Amino acid sequence: MRGINLPNLITISRIGLALVVPPLLFHPTFAARLAAFIVFLVAAVTDLWDGYLARSQNLITDLGKLLDPIADKLLLVTTFVPLYVLSHGAEPQTPFPWPGEPGHGGLPWDGGRFPLWIVVIIFGRELFITLFRGYAAKRGVVLAAGQSGKYKAVCQNVFIGAAILWYALHSRAFEQGWGGQVWMGWRYFHFGFTVVVLSVAVVLTVYSMVVYLREYRTLNLGRSGAR
Repeated sequence: MRGINLPNLITISRIGLALVVPPLLFHPTFAARLAAFIVFLVAAVTDLWDGYLARSQNLITDLGKLLDPIADKLLLVTTFVPLYVLSHGAEPQTPFPWPGEPGHGGLPWDGGRFPLWIVVIIFGRELFITLFRGYAAKRGVVLAAGQSGKYKAVCQNVFIGAAILWYALHSRAFEQGWGGQVWMGWRYFHFGFTVVVLSVAVVLTVYSMVVYLREYRTLNLGRSGAR
């Protein structure tokens, strides 16, 4: 098939891996969620690998340009949506809550719930940029991804991996009855880490969109071949 090469095959495999994550994540066992964590890591790493191969070996194709953003956004949807659902009541209550708080089975934050406004910002940005790129492409302008957008994607992936790992360990805590100082110490560390990484990701999500629009505001998108 025209356009099929190694980078594109890797991209297609990433689409398949993205679809595997939700059922594993919704299965409340350590083994299933550890598998979800590993599958996500493979998908995130191959995202870097296929792009490197395509550029270094001059294997960039129209099919690859179409499939790569689909794979990226699908992985985002198949991880953020399950994490949001789990944190809003789909996860069993933990027998070892934060000191002075009722038990919850969500993320290791106050209340354990993934804020909806963060989901809206992240997906709103992706939808807006996708539509804006399509609008520009129809007028002969190719809008490339910026460096800040790449940093944003890295921070998002680090947060997603950390959150999936949290749920895997939460399942193990249920299975093994963890509740000692080591477990509580890890929870506090994980709390700080995930909050910092997600905060940086949200800031870069907004910043990358502003930079994106600022860089191209001088382009005359009303004329074909403006660039």
